[in-house]
Amino acid sequence: MYLYTPGEIDRERAHHQAVIQGADDINVKRIGNLGELAFEQFCREYLPVEMWTWKNEKAIRRCNSESFSSYDFEVFDYTVDVKTSRDVSAFQPEKLLDNDPDDDILVMVWHRDNEDALILLGWERTETLKSKVHTQEAYSGEEPEKLAHLATRPMNELHDLGPNTAHLNQKPENPFQPGDRVIKATDEDSSVGVVVEVLPPEENATLYGQELEGEAVRVAFPSTLDEGPGDWRTIHPAKLASYCVDQEIHLYDYKHTNLEYADQPFTVGDYVIKPDYDNPDLAIITAVDSGEISVVFEHLLNKDYIQPQRLEDICENNNLSQYSFPAEDMAFEPQY
Repeated sequence: MYLYTPGEIDRERAHHQAVIQGADDINVKRIGNLGELAFEQFCREYLPVEMWTWKNEKAIRRCNSESFSSYDFEVFDYTVDVKTSRDVSAFQPEKLLDNDPDDDILVMVWHRDNEDALILLGWERTETLKSKVHTQEAYSGEEPEKLAHLATRPMNELHDLGPNTAHLNQKPENPFQPGDRVIKATDEDSSVGVVVEVLPPEENATLYGQELEGEAVRVAFPSTLDEGPGDWRTIHPAKLASYCVDQEIHLYDYKHTNLEYADQPFTVGDYVIKPDYDNPDLAIITAVDSGEISVVFEHLLNKDYIQPQRLEDICENNNLSQYSFPAEDMAFEPQY
């Protein structure tokens, strides 16, 4: 068995994709998405990447509705459906077949009540489940009242279905995730960018008409994001890729090795606080200059959202006080 602990980005994407999908039961769809994410991590750890495909990968990454498919994965040319449940009785052979008799393999994932961890219990061939159900009906009679049969094979036996290949850990080497502030590593005067999307290692991006070798990271620049229809800083980083695609905001592809975390990550329009204050007021950055930032306190502004490039002028025209601080003394205060 394997334990999968979803991060904040995964949880937010799993939920929002369920909302966008228009699922009748958002909770069930979200939990199903988390089960797929768990199995995807297993595949990446233990199976050759060219021998499995996740049907829902792009839809979850961009929080879009998934295109209809009767199964979740293809593994070694087998169709695989992931079944996720808090109630382990759902993994009894007869119940599994009632819900999904058509796919080649079913993977069983159990989740905790608060969805902070999921366990990959095992897998089984559908044909084997049919045989077990038939055997139970023909020869076994009723099962013991307190002991129900669960059909599972160990997860690590799944690779035995494929060719004899060496174990390959194909987890991404890329250290970034959506929302990170980055700069181009080789540029001394590089603008700060925002990581919007991280492509899986096997999906090669195209840059200037040529395939980009290595893991790709998609970045948007705050000045471009600020020209969008609303305040992108109030959008959870997990949803930024969906927002940028919907609003046709230009994204730039980089090899992850060509980026590094920004030492000075702040840009005009960011929400910040001075964390060493006992009860810090929310402030918005109006200017950034050589390690110093100027801010206006958010409660002084009357409008719900003002485009960042107008903030400094509005403060001066309306005699709103601005305050300067060393950037190192301030911290982001996310508004999503």
